[in-house]
Amino acid sequence: MDKEDALICFEEHIRALEKEEEEEKQKTLLRERRRQRKNRESFQKFLDELHDHGQLHSMSSWMEMYPALSSDMRFASMLGQPGSTPLDLFKFYVEDLKARYHDEKRIIKDILKDKGFLVEVNTSFDDFGSVISSDKRATTLDAGNIKLAFNSLLEKAEAREREREKEEARKMKRKEAAFKNMLKQATPPLEPEASWEEVRERFLKESAFEDVTLESERKRIFKDFMHVLEHECQHHHSKTKKHSKKSKKHHRKRSRSRSASESEEEEYHKKKKRSQSKSPSERSSSGESERSYKKSKKHKKKTKKRRHKSASPDSDSEKKGRERDVKRERDSEKDKENDKSRAKSRSESKQKSPKRKAAKEEGGWDTSGSELSEGELEKRRRTLLEQLDAP
Repeated sequence: MDKEDALICFEEHIRALEKEEEEEKQKTLLRERRRQRKNRESFQKFLDELHDHGQLHSMSSWMEMYPALSSDMRFASMLGQPGSTPLDLFKFYVEDLKARYHDEKRIIKDILKDKGFLVEVNTSFDDFGSVISSDKRATTLDAGNIKLAFNSLLEKAEAREREREKEEARKMKRKEAAFKNMLKQATPPLEPEASWEEVRERFLKESAFEDVTLESERKRIFKDFMHVLEHECQHHHSKTKKHSKKSKKHHRKRSRSRSASESEEEEYHKKKKRSQSKSPSERSSSGESERSYKKSKKHKKKTKKRRHKSASPDSDSEKKGRERDVKRERDSEKDKENDKSRAKSRSESKQKSPKRKAAKEEGGWDTSGSELSEGELEKRRRTLLEQLDAP
């Protein structure tokens, strides 16, 4: 045999061995996959058994079921193999149960309808479960879905009850309003001190009285009404007291202002009388003083008004106006002082020369105008003396 033929035979043999090895590997891989699949199937059957016994349902959790699952060999055979884990299979199984909820809820409603059973607020799950389990269609139902359906129907019953209570409360409010209106429109009107036993006979034939069936409710509404009535009476009484106090204060203020104005008028009239009794020169001085007094009074009123108007935050123009008012007040005070000094000087001059006054009055000369010089005064004295000496 040639070397080439020997090499060809060797290569063919090696290829055959490699093929056998590859086939063996494929067989072992298939066997392993089959084993893993069987483990998964056995674990799935284990979950079905738990579901049939009612231990596993759509509301079950992994933490709750782990002690029961881990104690079985089918769970242990799943450990360490690739692919889906026991936790994954458990989750998939529970999700499938939850997906059946809507279909199973319809079946539950049909069973309840056939049995004529209505879920109320006080219905227990045991009563509900006994009604459902008595039907043949309940054999395929999941226990968790039955519980979920019961919770849903119970929530609807509670919502109906809440709505009914609201409607009852609305009706009761309307009845209370009608009852209070009946008490309000009573003739003669109810007194705050009246009791229910005293006035009950007056309302026996009223429809509002008959609508409120419980006597305790009637008493309660009457008590509330009387409390409000008493409060209103006290409020009205306090209002009248406040009004009377305000009117008294207003009357006092008005009387004070009137008395002040009357006193000012009296002083003014007295001053007028004094000025009339005085000589022409004194009248002129008093007239000047009165004018200055009136001017100062008007000026004060104006300044008060300006101050009242400038109660708002000061601006530059308002500050300037105030400064002007202060200057005017100072000027008016100076004018008053000047008038007083003039009046004093005139009164002193009159006291010093009483003879001059008498001579002027006898001679009938009018000295109220401009002042006379000393030479003219001497001439007049001489003429007066000559008149006196003449027989």
